[in-house]
Amino acid sequence: MFLTQTTYATGSYPRSVAVVDVNSDNKPDIIVANEGSNTVGVLLNNGNGIFLTQTTYATGANPYSVAVVDVNSDNKPDIIVANEGSNTVGVLLNNGNGKFLTQTT
Repeated sequence: MFLTQTTYATGSYPRSVAVVDVNSDNKPDIIVANEGSNTVGVLLNNGNGIFLTQTTYATGANPYSVAVVDVNSDNKPDIIVANEGSNTVGVLLNNGNGKFLTQTT
């Protein structure tokens, strides 16, 4: 039997999620592409399955999917976002504490 679902607010039209530890605390965090808000949201896990309110980062138009991988070899997971409406792929570099730099395309 499952417990009651817990929900968290996102931007409008959340399209894609990734789950990975972005702040090196050994707890999985949530990254969500908010297509209708033109943002990516990061919800940090504060333990016991509870997530903080999302921090949002601007993207190109209509972010549709996200992937998370270390793109600059600093051992920190970065966010890659496919921006359907602007026909771009953006990269948000992780500064190591769960915060990300402005998207580059």
